[in-house]
Amino acid sequence: MRLIISFLLFFVVNMGFSQQNRELTEQEYLLLQDKIRLNLNADRDSAAIYANEMAKSGNYKHLAFANVAIAYLLQLKDDTAKSKEKYNLAFKYLDKMPESKDKTQLTAYLYNYGGMIEGARENYSKALENYQTGMKISTKIGDIIQIAKFKSNIAIINEAIGNYQLAIKNLKQLNVFLDNNENYYTKEQFNTIKSSNNLTLAASYEGWYMKNQSSMYLLDSAAYFYKKTVSYSQNLPINNVKAKISLGNVYSIKKDYQNAEKTYYNIVFYAKQNNLNREYKIANYNLGNLYYETKKYDKALVFFKKVDSVSEIDNQKDESFLKSNYYQAKIYNIYNEPQEAFKHSKIYLDNYEKSEAKLNNEALEVNYKLGTGNLSDEMVVIQEKYEKDVLLNKALKVFYVLLVVGIVFLLIKNIIDKNKAHKKMNALIEEFKANLEKKNNAEAEIAQTSTAVELEEVSVKKESITLSIDEAKENKIVEKLLALESKLEYLNSDFTLQHVAKKIKTNTTYLSYVVNKRFGKSFGEYSNELKINYVINEMITNHMYRKYSTQAIAESVGFKNAVSFAKSFRKRTGVSPAQFANNI
Repeated sequence: MRLIISFLLFFVVNMGFSQQNRELTEQEYLLLQDKIRLNLNADRDSAAIYANEMAKSGNYKHLAFANVAIAYLLQLKDDTAKSKEKYNLAFKYLDKMPESKDKTQLTAYLYNYGGMIEGARENYSKALENYQTGMKISTKIGDIIQIAKFKSNIAIINEAIGNYQLAIKNLKQLNVFLDNNENYYTKEQFNTIKSSNNLTLAASYEGWYMKNQSSMYLLDSAAYFYKKTVSYSQNLPINNVKAKISLGNVYSIKKDYQNAEKTYYNIVFYAKQNNLNREYKIANYNLGNLYYETKKYDKALVFFKKVDSVSEIDNQKDESFLKSNYYQAKIYNIYNEPQEAFKHSKIYLDNYEKSEAKLNNEALEVNYKLGTGNLSDEMVVIQEKYEKDVLLNKALKVFYVLLVVGIVFLLIKNIIDKNKAHKKMNALIEEFKANLEKKNNAEAEIAQTSTAVELEEVSVKKESITLSIDEAKENKIVEKLLALESKLEYLNSDFTLQHVAKKIKTNTTYLSYVVNKRFGKSFGEYSNELKINYVINEMITNHMYRKYSTQAIAESVGFKNAVSFAKSFRKRTGVSPAQFANNI
């Protein structure tokens, strides 16, 4: 009896094991593959269920794809260690497959997911390496669908690091490529890739506009492609909501605040209902930003604090969190609440330095790899033409040599220009540090001298050819000038000799004499230098300030027009405000 029971238990366990590891049919595998892809961004929990179901198969191909999909989903949850483990496991299963077209195609899939995983980690240079490797594999076997995915993902990398013009060019070419090869796709697949492509294209136009705000047509193009995204995203909630968020941004930039507010509120509700935390945060940040721009600071704080709250829960210190703290610091500064302003500015600076340094490094790496990739492509083309047509050999050699010489020349010139710009930047920064120390010493010296005069009642007089003024009075004028400096009074357009003399209760003759004697310049030169130094300091320390137009910067420091400001700025730095900002 015991033997019979043991046999039955063994049979049941084996049946369960064999059922759990049943090899999927090719049709079941392809169906699950489509479900995983469609839900990767729209419904990640569902995507994980389908991937784990595929992982029960005993087929190495199925196991490789399932594990790479799981690796990407784990990375989206910031579980990098497990993501790496699953990604490596996917390649182990791939290695067990016999050589075939299936294996080659799957290798490209794995590199595509590898790029997406590195992109999620913001390792854009590594992501690009994966995409470029996968693209070569897909090109060899003529996999049109996968080639389109790689083109799209490379454009996303360019958009992420600010290569907007290159991204736009590639995405427009991809749109034509997709339209010409629509027959390779099901309707659902075609809509998905067209939706993603138009979304990235619109974002690239918007990003380019933010760098060139005088070019309104860029913003109109962004709105056009966001609307196209919506038309292709009926079954893609994530793309739908992203496009609508960005349309709200376009309304806001155009100062159509009513439509922007309405759009953002709709997205907040929709994102919360669909557990889209990132989009929920972005919509709340955008509402906060809208109310900040319209000077409704209390309302703005409500939405910025929601962003912080969600960021703490999901432990995501992303761009929304960063910008939210930037504006909270500004609001508390307006409210004259120094502790809160300091707290939020510190949060912003601590996180900004990390993210900006990482993005700058990644942008350099990506641009380098894109450049070398293009050169490699050109060399392959040259070799193929040489093999086909011996007669073109000499001409191609000359062309190639000239091309390389030209590129080397441009690279060297670029490096020299950058080094010059950086040296000038470093010199200015050091100058500002030295000036600050000098200014502090001067204030201390003046304070000490004033105290000594009061205690000892000593009246020391200085004489000049045209004027005699008590040194204690002279020090008092300088003290008052420094006090006005510390309050940034010089940023006002009425910071003139007459106005300041009246404000510090002296006459214009004394004031002009003291400024000339102590600072070695006329009052006008002194005033202009303060304004220009303020602009330089803001450009060096505040990345948002660099994005302002020359007119806006001129007005912010009290210049009557952009021309006189630019002239003063160039006299101080040797370059225009725009060149200075770009060099930084």
